[in-house]
Parts: sequence; structure tokens; C-alpha cells
Amino acid sequence: MNSTNFTPALGRPEMTGAYDLAIRLLTREKTWRAALLEQLAPCSDDVILDVGCGTGTFALLIKEAVPSARVVGLDPDPEVLKIAAAKAGAAGIEIEWRQAFAHDADRYGVLFTKAVSSLVFHQVPMEEKRRGIAAMIGAVRSGGEVHVADYARQRSTLMRALFGLVQRLDGYENTEPNARGALEAILADFEPDSARPRGVVCTPTGEISLFRLKVAPA
Repeated sequence: MNSTNFTPALGRPEMTGAYDLAIRLLTREKTWRAALLEQLAPCSDDVILDVGCGTGTFALLIKEAVPSARVVGLDPDPEVLKIAAAKAGAAGIEIEWRQAFAHDADRYGVLFTKAVSSLVFHQVPMEEKRRGIAAMIGAVRSGGEVHVADYARQRSTLMRALFGLVQRLDGYENTEPNARGALEAILADFEPDSARPRGVVCTPTGEISLFRLKVAPA
């Protein structure tokens, strides 16, 4: 995956402007984002990396919940970062935006207390799923946490069928492994207990699962 090879929001560059509306209408966004924020449990002294931050919705939620937390948003797509920066500016919220891939997460010399990713790893190749999660773990200091909310194993016939819309937008090759449990398998390789979802939200586009990995103390 080179510096220009990524899946845009909603799968096509011309659809980026509709991303926030689509996520709101098709994913029960308020429900799973609230669950992810509760799981993340940001604190005043946290330094949090939002990997694949997209249009910045979750990064803004973190800062609104805990204004004193430092939040860094990371994404390879300059167009979504422009949207994110505009939203933050309109809200008067300060967030650091950086253009980079998930696999670059551990290259900034900052040891974050927590790293979080939402709706990212289902749309990247298998190698990038593993590299990205490994980099998130590498970016977090000893005793910190990695949180992921994403389309993972689709456990029922109905959810599997509904996930077909995501596959049509983001591509079958990258999304199919997630539907079959690849994300859980990758997490288990790093820390077995992290492969068990802390929560699952059924949506019109399939199941979104929430995971947490605790980085072992040195």
C-alpha cells in the first residue's frame, strides 16, 4: 500500500462529501460511537491517537467529553482531513491532524496513552490490517490501551446479508476477511482476550463490534 493507495470514504472519492450522512443513516452511529466513547473512557491527562480519523467525528466527541485531553487524528486521505479540520474549527476545538496511514501510527515519537480506530480495518488489505493494529499497539505506552470499533465477524445470516452493502462500496477482497473473523484472529495473536468483543451493535449494514486490547506493562 503506497502513499496514494487507500480506499476513500464510502469507497469512491466523489462520495466523500456524503460520508457523514451515510454513516449517520446506515450504522446506528450514535449508538456505537457512544459505546466506543464509554469504552475508551478518556481522562483529562490522556494523549489519544485516532487512527483513520476520517472526517473527525469521533475525535471531536473525545474533545467534547474531555476538553483537556490531547487528541491527534491520523488519516491518509487529505480530503477527509480538510473536512475534519473545518468541523473542528467551526466548533472551536483544537485537534492535531496528521496525514498518514495506520501503519505509520508508531512513527511520531509520541507515546500515546490510548489509540482508537473506528470503521477502518474492514476496508484495508490483510497485510495492512495486521500492520495497522501492530503500529497502534507500538504507539501506545506501557499499560495503555488500543480500542477498535469495526465490522468484524458477521455472525448471523441477516447481518451477513446486510454487510453486502459495505462490500459493494469498499470492495469484496478487503472486507470479506473481516466478515469471516480475520480481525478477531489478528487481535488474538497480539493478546488472546482482546479478540472477544466488548460490545456488538447490529446495524442496517451489518454488525459493528467493539474490541479493547491492553498493552502489557514493560
